[in-house]
Amino acid sequence: MIKNWKQKAKALINELYALYLAYKDPRVPWHARIFAACVVGYAFSPIDLIPDPIPVLGYLDDLIFIPLGIALAIRMIPPDVLRECREKACQPFPTEKRKNNWIAASVIVLIWILLFVLTIYCLRRWIGKPMKILSGSILTIL
Repeated sequence: MIKNWKQKAKALINELYALYLAYKDPRVPWHARIFAACVVGYAFSPIDLIPDPIPVLGYLDDLIFIPLGIALAIRMIPPDVLRECREKACQPFPTEKRKNNWIAASVIVLIWILLFVLTIYCLRRWIGKPMKILSGSILTIL
């Protein structure tokens, strides 16, 4: 049973790498490239929708969202391109040192910061309004 899980995990990693390769291929439609980049970015991002320390729910997003995203992205990519990318993904990684892609990392960090700021802004508006209404109603009662 554990061997089966290890094989599935390795297949999932190969599919993620194939999606990464497909994202870089110019034959893939722009909407599929964007979606594949989001799936790969979310899979490798240290920030999750539901934090991992939360029991059961923490890993549930990784077990559902990532495979679902991979399945949807695969449907958007042309079959011949996907086949080539899967073949490349099965080959061993090159041993030379890879260059760091600071632009992609910066974009992902910027997106997470913007989402955090937007969440704080929305929460302040949502929490702030009832307090003004409540304080106004208390003042009218007094």
